[in-house]
Amino acid sequence: MVEVSTLGALAALVVAISLILKKVPPAYGMIIGALVGGIVGGVSLTDTVNLMIGGAQGIVTAVLRILAAGVLAGVLIESGAATSIAETIVKKVGETRALLALAVATMILTAVGVFVDVAVITVAPIALAIARRADLSKMAILLAMVGGGKAGNIMSPNPNAIAAADAFNVPLTSVMAAGVIPGLCGMVFAYFIAKKLVNRGSKVAEHEVVAVDHSRLPTFGAAIVAPLIAISLLALRPIAGINVDPLIALPLGGLVGAVVMGRFRDTNHFAVSGLTRMAPVAVMLLGTGTLAGIIANSGLRDGLIDLLTASGLPSYLLAPISGSMMSLATASTTAGTAVAASVFSHTILELGVPALAGAAMIHAGATVLDHMPHGSFFHATGGAVHMDIKERLKLVPYESAVGLVIAVISTLIFGVFGFFV
Repeated sequence: MVEVSTLGALAALVVAISLILKKVPPAYGMIIGALVGGIVGGVSLTDTVNLMIGGAQGIVTAVLRILAAGVLAGVLIESGAATSIAETIVKKVGETRALLALAVATMILTAVGVFVDVAVITVAPIALAIARRADLSKMAILLAMVGGGKAGNIMSPNPNAIAAADAFNVPLTSVMAAGVIPGLCGMVFAYFIAKKLVNRGSKVAEHEVVAVDHSRLPTFGAAIVAPLIAISLLALRPIAGINVDPLIALPLGGLVGAVVMGRFRDTNHFAVSGLTRMAPVAVMLLGTGTLAGIIANSGLRDGLIDLLTASGLPSYLLAPISGSMMSLATASTTAGTAVAASVFSHTILELGVPALAGAAMIHAGATVLDHMPHGSFFHATGGAVHMDIKERLKLVPYESAVGLVIAVISTLIFGVFGFFV
């Protein structure tokens, strides 16, 4: 087997990050980074391309499931179901606990299958209106939403969970369940930090508050059907031994939800919208696969293991550390999870770490640094609350702290104590 040097793997990451920072599409940035890394790493052009193609092939099954998940995402977002769910939760929790309400609403939206940045954008109009009335800072409401989003993201049928489940060959529902306790701890932590920030930074101006059109919003009962059906179908595997693949369960949940909401005629519109949202993620993951192909066949993997061994730290820490490193490199939970899981899954299993534990810890680790400025999440969430870049940067350490809490709790559960595996 051809091996890329450690220098080549590092060059691949540096080039990819540099290009992404320069606004080159992430897929192209990672493909070019992989190509440069292979050549710098002492591999011929032909072998470099073969490693890249091999890496991309390993990610194809996850890509197919992610494209299928677009139907559910499209139904939730375009029908107004996501907005209905968010508004209902905020009303139930109450504006007196506004930050908690925003965190819970974003967590649940993300947990039922809405992308984390889309969940923040969906909840943002409600958050801005509440912040204006309660005199809360933008930093406080955004941290509450981001914390809730990170929490929901590791217990959801989103692309990152699909990538982790596929790489470790474990049920998607198991990866989702593994994220529940760490996610809830992260959400609570984010809420308490957000409370400390209510007077830090800029406040919401009157012209930034936008009224939401409630005329076509479905009821909460109808809105929640799509994700409930999808998650119930996925849950048949651990409960009854009936394996309904996410390729079937996620779009079927979306279709049933559309019928219940009386919007079946709009199904094609929902599917097109969902595919439009998922296509960039799918393309990015193919680019991620090429980068993973180079790193997986490089000395970097062995170097990390040697470093852990020399430090005396336990081997299971390779999972959360690799998830964190790759999310830093790609500024994406999905890409970070996919690269780390593709590159390190076999090694983690060989070290005696159970498959579910490895998947859970990589997934949790990928939330620590996925909000860096070279990723779209940083800019999309800042824009949702009309926050300038300078102020948005001030929130990054708090977001990292929330992700770190999630990763630490996951590592304690699955690494230190070995529960649930």
